[in-house]
Amino acid sequence: MADHGYVHKLKAGKPGNPILFVLHGTGGDENQFFGFGAELLPEASIVSPRGDVSEHGAARFFRRTGEGVYDIADLARATGKMANFVKSLAAEHEASEIIGLGYSNGANILANVLIEEGVFDKAVLMHPLIPFRPKDNPALSGRKILITAGERDPICPAPLTQALADYFKKQQATVEVEWHSGGHDIRQNEIAAIGRFLKA
Repeated sequence: MADHGYVHKLKAGKPGNPILFVLHGTGGDENQFFGFGAELLPEASIVSPRGDVSEHGAARFFRRTGEGVYDIADLARATGKMANFVKSLAAEHEASEIIGLGYSNGANILANVLIEEGVFDKAVLMHPLIPFRPKDNPALSGRKILITAGERDPICPAPLTQALADYFKKQQATVEVEWHSGGHDIRQNEIAAIGRFLKA
């Protein structure tokens, strides 16, 4: 099986079904959300790539120079690579819809692919951090986006989460935000919101 640039796990659905890409957080791997994705959309093709960057042994999708400080050149490299990976697998599986779900570092690469290239019809961004003002992208009009976040997240401060939601709204995307009272942890209300969002 061609790796299309990433080591990944794949569960093929029937042609004409959606394809769901699940993207792990820092230190995760292709197993972190693979089973969760298959539970959420049992009929879909599920693809879970492993980040191709190592930070002290922890897999990530792009480099950073410190907490919340991105290597912008590497983010651009990773964004182009991920967009091509998604498009080629979606075409190969004749997907009716391209859906992404990412947590933390996985949410950040997913958000940046949306910002730069569109690509995804629906996206779930769990605890994303985009620490810069994204460029406008009219192609985001009509895309469906769910952001889940913690009000006291020390890694992704709530004002930056809200700024990202406001950015997507300004691009005429349909945006939902699900908050919980905690930090960078995933809570039950997030899981429930993701289930509702993907079934809608």
